[in-house]
Amino acid sequence: MSLIENLKTVRESLPDDVTLVAVSKTKPATDVKTLFDAGQLDFGENRVQELVEKYEQLPKEIRWHLIGHLQKNKVKYIAEFVHLIHSVDSEDLLKEIDKQSKKHNRIINCLLQIRIAEEDTKFGMEKREAQKILHHCKTEYPNVRIIGLMGMATFTDDEKQVRKEFVFLKDCYDYFKFYYPYLKVLSMGMSGDYKIAVEEGSNMVRIGSSIFGTRM
Repeated sequence: MSLIENLKTVRESLPDDVTLVAVSKTKPATDVKTLFDAGQLDFGENRVQELVEKYEQLPKEIRWHLIGHLQKNKVKYIAEFVHLIHSVDSEDLLKEIDKQSKKHNRIINCLLQIRIAEEDTKFGMEKREAQKILHHCKTEYPNVRIIGLMGMATFTDDEKQVRKEFVFLKDCYDYFKFYYPYLKVLSMGMSGDYKIAVEEGSNMVRIGSSIFGTRM
C-alpha cells in the first residue's frame, strides 16, 4: 500500500477526537511532504538534529512534535518552532525549556512523561514528581504550558501488561485533571499498541511504521 493509503487506513481506525502524530523518524522529508499534501499536519521526531533538518526543508505549517528523550543542551535548537514536546521527564528539563522559550517570546506546550513501563530503557518521572511540578509550574515557568501526560508501555506481546500500564496512566491523567482542568492531552499508543491505548482513553497516538513502513 502507498503512504497515503496507509495514512487513510490508520485515520479510519481512530475516533474523531484522537489526534494522530505521524512519526517520521529516519524517513525522508519527501515522505513527510507527501503526507502533508494529503492533509496530515502533525509529525513526530525522536532526534533533535533530524527534526531541525526536516523543519528547515518542509512547509512551516507542519506541527512538529518532539517525542524522544530530550537532552537539556538540545532544547535551544527547537525552541523557536516546536509545536509540542512530549518527553518532559524532569524538572531540570522543564526549567531549560522555559529559559529557551523566553528567548523567542514563546510559550511552549509540553507533556509530562510518566514512567509506566517495567523496562529500564524507558524514561519518565514518577506520579509524585509530576504532581509537584503541576503544583507550581504556572508561576515558576511562565513560558511553558503543560497540557497533558505521555507514556510508553513495555515492548511486549503481553496485551494484559500493556493494558495495565495504559490504565495506570489514564488514572494518573484523570486524577491530575480533577485538580488541573487545563490538562487536555493524553499521549499514549504507538503502531503496535495504539488500539489498546485508544480503548483505555488515549486522545493522541504516535504512529510510525503502520504509516511509513518498517524502519531499517
